Amino acid sequence: MATPDKEAALAADIRLLGRILGDTLRQFEGEATFELIETIRRLAVASRRLEDVTSRRSLAETLDALTDDSMVVVVRAFSYFSLLANIAEDRHHIRRGRAMRLAGAAPLASTIRGLFADLEAKGTGAAEAAATLARVKVTPVLTAHPTEVQRRSTLDNQLAIAEGLARLDHPDLLPEERAAAEDDLRRRVATLWRTRMLRPVKLGVRDEIENALAYFDYTFIDAVPRLHADLEDHLAALPGAGGRPVLPTVLALGSWVGGDRDGNPFVTAEMLAHAFRRQGEIVFDHYFAEVHALGAELPISKLLTRPSGALLALADASPDRSPHRADEPYRRALTGVFARLAATAAQMGLKREHRAAVGQAAPYPDALAFAADLDAIDASLRADRCAMIAEGRLRRLRRAVATFGFHLATVDLRQNADVHESVVAELLAGAGVADDYLARDEAGRVALLRAELATPRLLRSPFATYSETAAGELAIVHEAARVLAAHGPDALSQYVISKAESVSDLLEVAVMLKEAGLLTPGAAPASRLQIVPLFETIGDLQRAPATMRSWFALPEARSIVASLGGAQEVMLGYSDSNKDGGYVTSNWELYKAETRLVEVFGEAGVRLRFFHGRGGTVGRGGGPSYEAILAQPPGSVQGELRLTEQGEVIASKYANREIGRRNLEALVAATVRATIDEAPRETHAAYHAAMEEISGSAFRAYRSLVYETPGFVEYFRGSTPVREIAELNIGSRPASRKPSLRIEDLRAIPWVFSWAQCRVMLPGWYGLGSAVEAFLAKHDEAGYALLAEMWQEWPFFRAMLSNLEMLLAKADLAVAARYKDLVDDPKLADEIFGRIRRELDLTVKAYFGITKARGFLETNPTLARSIRNRFPYLDPLNHVQVELLKRYRAGDAEERVKRGIHLTINGLAAGLRNSG
Repeated sequence: MATPDKEAALAADIRLLGRILGDTLRQFEGEATFELIETIRRLAVASRRLEDVTSRRSLAETLDALTDDSMVVVVRAFSYFSLLANIAEDRHHIRRGRAMRLAGAAPLASTIRGLFADLEAKGTGAAEAAATLARVKVTPVLTAHPTEVQRRSTLDNQLAIAEGLARLDHPDLLPEERAAAEDDLRRRVATLWRTRMLRPVKLGVRDEIENALAYFDYTFIDAVPRLHADLEDHLAALPGAGGRPVLPTVLALGSWVGGDRDGNPFVTAEMLAHAFRRQGEIVFDHYFAEVHALGAELPISKLLTRPSGALLALADASPDRSPHRADEPYRRALTGVFARLAATAAQMGLKREHRAAVGQAAPYPDALAFAADLDAIDASLRADRCAMIAEGRLRRLRRAVATFGFHLATVDLRQNADVHESVVAELLAGAGVADDYLARDEAGRVALLRAELATPRLLRSPFATYSETAAGELAIVHEAARVLAAHGPDALSQYVISKAESVSDLLEVAVMLKEAGLLTPGAAPASRLQIVPLFETIGDLQRAPATMRSWFALPEARSIVASLGGAQEVMLGYSDSNKDGGYVTSNWELYKAETRLVEVFGEAGVRLRFFHGRGGTVGRGGGPSYEAILAQPPGSVQGELRLTEQGEVIASKYANREIGRRNLEALVAATVRATIDEAPRETHAAYHAAMEEISGSAFRAYRSLVYETPGFVEYFRGSTPVREIAELNIGSRPASRKPSLRIEDLRAIPWVFSWAQCRVMLPGWYGLGSAVEAFLAKHDEAGYALLAEMWQEWPFFRAMLSNLEMLLAKADLAVAARYKDLVDDPKLADEIFGRIRRELDLTVKAYFGITKARGFLETNPTLARSIRNRFPYLDPLNHVQVELLKRYRAGDAEERVKRGIHLTINGLAAGLRNSG
């Protein structure tokens, strides 16, 4: 448990930043405004921590009396305090980790050190560990989503403040150096205060591409090669190691930004091309900088060494003819490499900001040729007893090239199955093949599509005119073919089908890929892209095993799988399954689907790779990634794992390089552990029976409220800021898939985000309480004993309740009750809010009854403290948001009111951290 001494540095940082923010308020807003905000802060703290009724009443009166202008200033102040507290907490997390290392504490299981300590303790030799790691490939896939509120300008300032706090930790700072560091923090906070929190216009796809690429500069380009080096070094230290092995790529990066068209008409072939142009520029900029730096580091003279023949040939091929470097073959070789990179970048149409090459050279045909030149430099150094020199920058650059190639990140294509169906129907009709495709049953569609895959004839005619949708989709796959030719085979490798329900959904994509030359037709078709079904709803998850069994029954499918190395990827949707069936049922149906898919793939002899579409919040599959991976069903990880890193939490996980490195380590460590432990574990049949019963009850409770209660949509739209979120300039994609008010058509992301804003957190817990109550009514004390045993012994059940616990700790129905009063129909509002309150009470009771905990987050006191300390600073934001929503919905058209609402949305998202 955290002691006061351990938290003293954090408290000091928060006091320092709070004092600086207060001074900033005095400077720019005046003493009266500072005193007003300080009064609100004191009342909020007394109201929350001391449960003082008088303070609570005074706080409400003070906030209600604010003018529109004062509200905006108050919201900005409390939002920035939350943001500064986040920075301080992240800094303290790093500080404590370093302190534990220095104190000789046992490494955490989620780190590479912890992983290898356990491997060594179990007697795992180097060969066995290397064989396991050779099977592992983890791919976090970055996405852009409608609830990503962070501006890049704000993020850059935050990182500078974090660096300032780190500088103040140095024990040998002179007084004037400490004063200068604090002055720099003051400048940063002042700049932050004078920086616009909100975007003036809605984000476009180009903006989202830039936002995603920022994290490569912040973290990935540096962290990924270093992480691979650490893995190799730890392997070399295991018993039986005969030197340091070179691992294949264990960790790579993916992206949906620029390729995800599902519900986003602004993602076009042009945007896909732009995404790769920018990715190419980012990765080439890194290569230029590193090759130039290597040249500066390797002024090694051939008069003092024995460079290899390959190295001398590389140097002789260089356009560098300077007499000053005549005896420096490594430098001349690297100037030649630089020149070839420059020619390659020019050939690819990439903009460059680095120095010019010394002369002309032939472009590299691909990244492998670039890697071969670096390998020649490495081999020459090692052969000449200079391995230590090769182990630094050159080693990291070689790993970067192996991982990032000329593409940086693999971009997935994604589109909804309904769109593919429409496009293929149009193509078939236009080519005179069939004008009744949409009227055919599944068997008829499959037969027709299989026939199309067998013939080399294309459906598209250059003389025909196609609908905007069909033309756009065909342009995307043709652009994908161009990208693969320019950036290499790893640039694009997945085509994800949203709302996949049947085999014909997969075959339709195969036909579209054929049109662009990405699938070779014939009796044994071969594809260059994985065709990945995304099973999202409860029904789709339940049918997924049968769908994949039918897919593998087709010779064409087996041929496509064989052409891709014998692997088939399946994506599982956490967000939509939760919105469809509630938290408990979503978790259970995902678990069952994985278990059954493992069986289906085993029967078919196909290697299974899961792609987990997890959001940042518990309501969308979020929670600690390490525990989530270890809670997967036995045999489901099998070395390979892809998972989404959703837009709204990427900043908190990867903006800071050290925290980003820890998150990447956790993904790799968990995947390795799950792969080692892939033998089926016996799970008590009673556990499954209990979950089946609880899931059924939870499903009925959730569906009854959300889909069967008259007026629920009215309540949701009235008691949350969902309408106002749709107006906020925080994402390029529309909040709903269709112009409809139905919950079914609302995207899962704003659905979860809206409930978080009003502090209900409903998608992350609703249904569990009444389900457990019904279970116990049937099974009495034996039922409680069984659930307690499941909590102790079953990783799946423990992870499900642990994630739910975090949301229960953040939920606050006293705050939510104020939002309830925004609903036009008071009787409806009271009825639905009463049901929500009763269910929350039952869920809290069930959680404590099963876990025997006495308070939330007992095993994570740091998070408990963080949440507890944030409440007083969130309460004023919620109060002001409700008041502004009242004014706005009553017809107040003042721009300040609308801006104030959007600022509260931003501030609450920052305070809650994983809210969307």
